[in-house]
Amino acid sequence: MTTSTRVPATKLSGLYGALIKMAARKMLGQVPDSLGVMWNHPAVMKDLMKIGNKVDHWDRLDPNLATFATMAAAGYVGCSFCLDLGYFMAHNKGLDEVKAREVPRWRESSVFTPLERKVMDYAEAMCQTPVAVTDELSAALLEELGAPGLIELTGRIGFMNLSARSNIALGIHSAEFADACGLAPLATAATDVVSSA
Repeated sequence: MTTSTRVPATKLSGLYGALIKMAARKMLGQVPDSLGVMWNHPAVMKDLMKIGNKVDHWDRLDPNLATFATMAAAGYVGCSFCLDLGYFMAHNKGLDEVKAREVPRWRESSVFTPLERKVMDYAEAMCQTPVAVTDELSAALLEELGAPGLIELTGRIGFMNLSARSNIALGIHSAEFADACGLAPLATAATDVVSSA
């Protein structure tokens, strides 16, 4: 699905641009338009990619919980790019893609455990303005995840909020990563969430 972005994509150039394209093709099978948009300011792109890479290496939270939380945040904010990429990465990392596909409609779905539901509830509460996280929800997650797990969960959701809201503001939409690797479509609710953004 190619739609125009609010900032025109530019061609990645030079040695750094070539490295970015090579890494994108290796990881994603394509060079998404979003990289061309961000290439208008390579320093910002580079710093955001560094932060994202560091976030990906945090390890105090179960990878499935981390994926469900960030996808729930992306869905709540309405970032089709982030939802699509999250589902694609869950598949590539060998995570529970059946559950990942259900994240956009997690409240109605019966596949999630009580802890997974709390994690996604926390993600959505963090994305609201003002933030709607309750003491009760925080205490329950602290008990189940421990302090390091809750801190990581919060950091991951915060970074997804930055990414998702930036993508939406710049008009960056799904690059159809999931379709490209033959994944079943995301739950119908995903398109409803994204189209309302």
